Amino acid sequence: MLLAIDVGNTNTVLGMYDGDDLVSSWRIKTDARTTADEMALTYRGLLADQDPVTGIVLCSTVPAVLREMRVMLDRYFADINIVIVEPGTKTGVPVLTDNPKEVGADRIVNTIAAHHLFGGPCIVVDFGTSTNLDVVSAKGEFLGGALAPGIEISIDALAQRAAQLRKVELVRPRSAIGKNTVEALQSGALYGFAGQVDGLVDRITAELGEVTAVVATGGLAPIVVPESRRITHHEPDLTLLGLRMVFDRNAS
Repeated sequence: MLLAIDVGNTNTVLGMYDGDDLVSSWRIKTDARTTADEMALTYRGLLADQDPVTGIVLCSTVPAVLREMRVMLDRYFADINIVIVEPGTKTGVPVLTDNPKEVGADRIVNTIAAHHLFGGPCIVVDFGTSTNLDVVSAKGEFLGGALAPGIEISIDALAQRAAQLRKVELVRPRSAIGKNTVEALQSGALYGFAGQVDGLVDRITAELGEVTAVVATGGLAPIVVPESRRITHHEPDLTLLGLRMVFDRNAS
């Protein structure tokens, strides 16, 4: 059994693979203050009813968490095969940016999975703490992309800076023309972010040429996907799939 771990700025997603099949998955909050021992308690609790873990693969966008993860893995999982996706890890993805080392491991992992599922060129839209648009070539190369503030960050900032505005539930309002403050905020967030993504996809496609797919993933993707005219596929487990593929390439 392979445990795949995707540590994001807001949430950490874990998936348990039996061969090619994802049999269980969990989403927990990411806390940069959590110690290695605390992580071990959480993970062991989640895995208590699962078959024994024989391999672990992970990527992290949070350096402090990655540091404690290394300690936890060395202390509690030292007898199994572990692959950490970082510079130097074999991914098979050429990174065609000015500074490949600054590209987040999750973006590389998503590139692998998207090209495996849909070929290329394609675009991955990852709705997380930030909204990432990653561009994948026909050959599976990472070409670059666009980064924008995430939905929740933007709403939090608006609520903090505007005295009469507040956080609202992200659901579809009755119409784009909000008849009250709540609906106006929901319209601006939901349709605004869908329009942002569609606009960026249009510009990227104009530079790239036709794409095989625009793939949405990330915790907030289900909110935006129904309102977007350019997203063609929703793959909630895209990063976990990419992690499994990296493990298969690197496992000794």
